[in-house]
Amino acid sequence: MITSGFARLGVNRLAAVLILGLCVATASPVPAAAQSHGDADALTPVEEYARQVEQFTKSAPDLGKKIEDTTKSIDEATDAATAREQIEQLRSVISDLLGQVSDNAAVAQLGAKALTHARTKLQALDHESRYKPEERQILIEEWRKLLSQTEQATIELESARTEFAGLLRTLQAREDFIDELLQLRRATEAINAMHQLTSEIRAFSDKLRSLISGIRPPGV
Repeated sequence: MITSGFARLGVNRLAAVLILGLCVATASPVPAAAQSHGDADALTPVEEYARQVEQFTKSAPDLGKKIEDTTKSIDEATDAATAREQIEQLRSVISDLLGQVSDNAAVAQLGAKALTHARTKLQALDHESRYKPEERQILIEEWRKLLSQTEQATIELESARTEFAGLLRTLQAREDFIDELLQLRRATEAINAMHQLTSEIRAFSDKLRSLISGIRPPGV
């Protein structure tokens, strides 16, 4: 009846071995009539043990996957090439931005272009004959307002550009220290991954300990 129970449950070879050990360890000679009467009661703990073995067997690959993931995570966190790549990306970003906001670069020329355009329009209107005098006066007043606004916007943009460029240069000068801080963060991530894996392994150890204790004879 025990053998047919194994076939019905469909447990794997590991489950069969562990359950067989439990049956052998707990077996004791009994009269044939008593054995026939007790088989139905004896099947319940065997099936429960088989269920625990099956659960452990199914969940064990999850631990293997977590070990692989943790190993990969720690390898990446401690890889020197990865660390260099991260700081090189930062350097590239800083360099590109400085190229746009430094003196005489694109941003620094925007205000001058806008001012030149507004002043050119005003000069052209002084000699414009296509409009009525009152129309020309309206246009001149509007362009004068725009010129004043453009001058203020240019001052604000230049202030922002200068400050930003200075901050970028400060960051650029501290790249080595930033690199060390990034390495500290990666090392912390590696420690956290090890703590997590430790908890997972201990949890599976508890399950395995329970299975092993189940194959011992009563009272041992």
